[in-house]
Amino acid sequence: MGIKETQEQLDVLIRARYPLIYCTSYEEARVEETLKVICQKREALLLVWTRTRGFINISNGKSFENTLTPDKALHFISEHEGKVCYLLKDFHPYLKDPFIVRSLRDLSSSIPKTRKNIVLLSPSATIPPELSKEMAIIDFPLPGKEEIRAIYDGSILSSGIKETKGVSINLDELIEAARGLTEEEVANVFAKSLISHHEIQVDEILAEKKQIVQKSGILDFIKVQKDFSAIGGLENLKAWLERRKAGFSAKARDLGLPTPKGMLLIGLPGCGKSLTAVCTSAAWKMPLLRLDMGKIFSGLVGSSEENMRAAIKTAEGVAPCILWIDEIEKGFSGQESSGSSDGGTTSRVFGTFLTWMQEKEAPVFVLATANNIAGLPPEMLRKGRFDEIFFVDAPSGKERMDIIHIHLEKRKWGISDFDSNELTKATEGFTGAELEQGIIDAQYEALFQEEPLGLKHLVSSFNRTVPLSKTMGAKIAEVREWAKDRAVQASLSNKTGDPSNLAGESKRVIELR
Repeated sequence: MGIKETQEQLDVLIRARYPLIYCTSYEEARVEETLKVICQKREALLLVWTRTRGFINISNGKSFENTLTPDKALHFISEHEGKVCYLLKDFHPYLKDPFIVRSLRDLSSSIPKTRKNIVLLSPSATIPPELSKEMAIIDFPLPGKEEIRAIYDGSILSSGIKETKGVSINLDELIEAARGLTEEEVANVFAKSLISHHEIQVDEILAEKKQIVQKSGILDFIKVQKDFSAIGGLENLKAWLERRKAGFSAKARDLGLPTPKGMLLIGLPGCGKSLTAVCTSAAWKMPLLRLDMGKIFSGLVGSSEENMRAAIKTAEGVAPCILWIDEIEKGFSGQESSGSSDGGTTSRVFGTFLTWMQEKEAPVFVLATANNIAGLPPEMLRKGRFDEIFFVDAPSGKERMDIIHIHLEKRKWGISDFDSNELTKATEGFTGAELEQGIIDAQYEALFQEEPLGLKHLVSSFNRTVPLSKTMGAKIAEVREWAKDRAVQASLSNKTGDPSNLAGESKRVIELR
């Protein structure tokens, strides 16, 4: 729901004489300004209460004595006459007091007969069950595209900079990056960027979002410096991600396209699933938030569910963003026996997460990875949870050479210095992680022998390594068989390095093109 629709809804509730209205927002000034406009149209007074100042008339600044405490504030409302809207800021801590709750219930039954309205404003909805039937809830949205554009224009104008590099950048991209911030946060980060760089940079906006995530204490903000060039192979997967990037643009919303929900990467450990998450964040210029399931579950009853809701709210607060859940099967393992093992906590947390994935409207792209398909609940794999499920197999011969080339380039060595055919043969069945570790091991060997890194060091290192594909051959074969008809191959070739001749795989590849 946009800001205009929210303002209209609030106006309707006030005119319909709803006794109690609860607004959730961090932006007090924005909500107060909205109420001020509504009250002016209705020729009503707007009285604002805070615990430090009591009630104040917004139109003339007049304060009212003996209204500092919440009980006296409610008594004042009951005795005060006129066409008035009472805005109570940060009133939620007092809703734990039975006397305050009872007083509000008494007011809720008498107010509809008057021309009064009570609006409670706080960052989070904390509603006691006694008031749940008497109270309407409005979740005030964060600034949208038009509002951010207005702040941008105002920042450029007030800075006195007539021509900046910020004007020449993709303005839609900048506005998308600023979504999820409050009005004040947007204005502050624009001003900071203009002062520091004489332009408004997306990186400055992402740094502001990093602070929001760090304050949550549940999600980790991952700093990224790699793009898709750091990934060897996985052409199907990279092509799909390149196309889905456009789904977060303003043009896609104008066309009515749904925002991409997310994807699930299933495959062998060390084949680039986690690296894909990092590179996607860099390529899309979106914050990467990692959800650590260990931080979700804690010893206090009820706190795990609240932690999951807090993590979701934080992710939506900095959206558009990528929410990365590594090895998701471990986080939700045991949810089927949760009723007898942990009182149903895991099952409830899992249910909250699944429901959010299905119904979320915020542009949060969920990127989940998994190694063990047996640990994945079937509810997670059904259509609608993720846009696509990819299987990441061990790299083919060509992909292994690409990966070796990437790692050698980082160390100032070119692939032309070595025999590709011999390296391809020596690395049969290796994962990307095993290739990297083999190169590092070869470098240590060359250093010990006081020789420049050569082919003999690489081949010797790879020959000493027993790849995971051999030690866990049966299990890997089982995963491959499962993925054949249930997932899209992330690469254009099979594990032998030749183009895939499997009918199911070929069909999925053609569809992706």
